[in-house]
Amino acid sequence: MFKTIKNALKTPDVRKKLLYTLLLIVIFRLGCYITVPGVDTFTLNEYMSSASNGMASLIDLISGGAFSRFSIFAMSISPYITASIVFQLLTMVIPSLERLAKEGGEEGRKKVNRYTKILTVFLALIEGLGIYLSYSSSGIFMGKDFMTGFTVVISLMAGTALLMWLGDEITNKGIGNGISIIIFVGIVAGLPGAVTTVWNLIMGTGAFSTTGLLVALGIIIGAIILVAAVVFVQQAERRVPVQYSKRVVGRKMVGAQNTHIPLKLVMAGVMPIIFASSFLTFPAMIIQMFIPDIASQTGFWATIYNFSIASSTSQVGLGYTIANAIIYLLLIVGFTFFYTYATFNPAEVSNNIKRNGGFIPGIRAGKPTTDYLSSIISKLTWFGGLYLAIIAIIPMMVRFIPGIDLAFGGTSILIVVGVALETIQQLESQLVMRHYKGFLE
Repeated sequence: MFKTIKNALKTPDVRKKLLYTLLLIVIFRLGCYITVPGVDTFTLNEYMSSASNGMASLIDLISGGAFSRFSIFAMSISPYITASIVFQLLTMVIPSLERLAKEGGEEGRKKVNRYTKILTVFLALIEGLGIYLSYSSSGIFMGKDFMTGFTVVISLMAGTALLMWLGDEITNKGIGNGISIIIFVGIVAGLPGAVTTVWNLIMGTGAFSTTGLLVALGIIIGAIILVAAVVFVQQAERRVPVQYSKRVVGRKMVGAQNTHIPLKLVMAGVMPIIFASSFLTFPAMIIQMFIPDIASQTGFWATIYNFSIASSTSQVGLGYTIANAIIYLLLIVGFTFFYTYATFNPAEVSNNIKRNGGFIPGIRAGKPTTDYLSSIISKLTWFGGLYLAIIAIIPMMVRFIPGIDLAFGGTSILIVVGVALETIQQLESQLVMRHYKGFLE
């Protein structure tokens, strides 16, 4: 591994991409500490230390602590994720958008990306206005006039727009997927807090605790097993053999060859987790815009709010968490199917194999091949969706063990490990082109 890093740093263009990515990450982390103009930081610290808001905790986890500091990056990249979900769903129901995304080539993808960014700005306006209205009664703002609200909302929108630009720059000129890297860095920023929580379990109020030590060891071992399981499944693949007969290409006769189609167990990666989390917590964000003190109320809207935030806190009760976990599971499985079939079309792959004179041993070309690939994809997707859901849900239940309320749950580990593996694979592809060995040989 260290040799690979050394080779990457020795290669000028790869080193340039790594350093550029690191520079943009540093800019992101610095922005997390720049407070929005018009905020009384002393009152903010008092309010955030005394508040126990599950929704705020979830946003704060994704934003790397930017929300609790009310920085310009307080909304993180969540408006962009929501806009992406909306456009992904729209492409399924609007034929013109589907044609633009699939048949428009590079220009079509640019147009869809442009529309997504426009919707992101609109959603950032709504979310920024909601955050201002939600916290205007808390006393954290120095004034309640129009200019104060305008400054706060514009600052939050500008922060989200800057994060979109940082994500695009990382994707185009750096290493890895920019949006995923920003979420990754935001979650990893909470690692010191998780370590402190584990340490407090061992030491308690200053004295050594044997029970706390056993619980801490259980958490550490469970985290290691969880990471190992994530790596194993993310890297596992089902190889479908394909044989190509002899054919004429130009003026040359190309000989028969055997190859395979590598099908990942979790072809959708971590995107179903990110989308399901955003979709599930969206009602809480909307409710809090209109009812700022909803966390201390009871009734129908309070029930919906508590259900929506149950994945991020254990303070709402076991019943809410179980109901949330069931819907969470269904959303993850649904988004896994949606993303898998959006990226892998069995009919298209079957036609490409037939067009190039290939066939799957024992399967006739054409529709039988399409049905065979569809059957394999369906089984893999069911396994991958349930696997993602179980790993995301089990740590939600662990929170109800007394003394345990870690920010690093299954969802966080899935995102962190998934993004890390994806980034490593991109780095490997850069090195393989230069005849260097990678991490995962």
